Amino acid sequence: MNELYQKITITIVLYNESFNVVYKCLEKVKNFKIIIVDNNNDKILKKRIEENFKIYRYTINKKNLGFSKAINQAIKISDSEYILNLESDCLIDEKDIMNLYNALKEYPNSLIVTPTMYNEDGKLTHSGGTFIEKNMGYKVLNLEGDTCVDFPLTAAILFEKQNMIKIGMFDEDLFIYYPDIEIGRRIKDNNKSVTQIYNSKAIHQMGKLKIKNPIKRVFFRNYFYTLDGLIYFFKKDYNLKPFYELQKNIFGLMITSILSIFLLRFAQSIESFSKVLAYYKFKFFYLKKNN
Repeated sequence: MNELYQKITITIVLYNESFNVVYKCLEKVKNFKIIIVDNNNDKILKKRIEENFKIYRYTINKKNLGFSKAINQAIKISDSEYILNLESDCLIDEKDIMNLYNALKEYPNSLIVTPTMYNEDGKLTHSGGTFIEKNMGYKVLNLEGDTCVDFPLTAAILFEKQNMIKIGMFDEDLFIYYPDIEIGRRIKDNNKSVTQIYNSKAIHQMGKLKIKNPIKRVFFRNYFYTLDGLIYFFKKDYNLKPFYELQKNIFGLMITSILSIFLLRFAQSIESFSKVLAYYKFKFFYLKKNN
């Protein structure tokens, strides 16, 4: 394992994480070189983590730059040949990291390998998936062996640093919800693959947005999911169909947002308002800039 400790750096992007969650993750990988990028400017968390673990580099961003910019920061900082990116709520043992590493060496066409994910109850959960435009839904893939998937869940991905740099790293136009799908598409466009490894296991507590304020949480999810989706489809093949579909509903969303305030349905009001804001951000900033 000593050779592996030298070859692989663990990168973790944090945003509003609890110390206990991060501790469990780091305890599993503490023998590796670790790079942390915190998008929440949390100096208290940094102090507690550094009191308990040896961290190679700990970068604090003054504002939330989003997942793509933060992971690219970590990739650039790393001086190891390989990078294993983990989300803080993902737990993986050293033997499973070894299995990922061996698989990446075994499959030279794979730019990314990802473990097979299970939830805390031991049930199979999402590890990778099919492109959203295939309209196959987001199903858990019950695989019987190593299998190529369209895109990886970024909760645990192993890749060679230079190969990731060659394809341009993660798309910084995408904040949080589509970087995994977009990187899968770019890998495919470069005639490379993403492989889910059957004998590498990880535990992932999936889908829990780490924002305590419920109103802020509703806004964050709907705004960035809508905006990232519009950007993804536009960049994929100049597809403006999602934009025009949203455009048809803009007036209705505005009315819903206003009426919901008077009906004290604040979450519904924020949900509608966030989609309207995402629409105008895409139209007047992103679309105008790229036309």
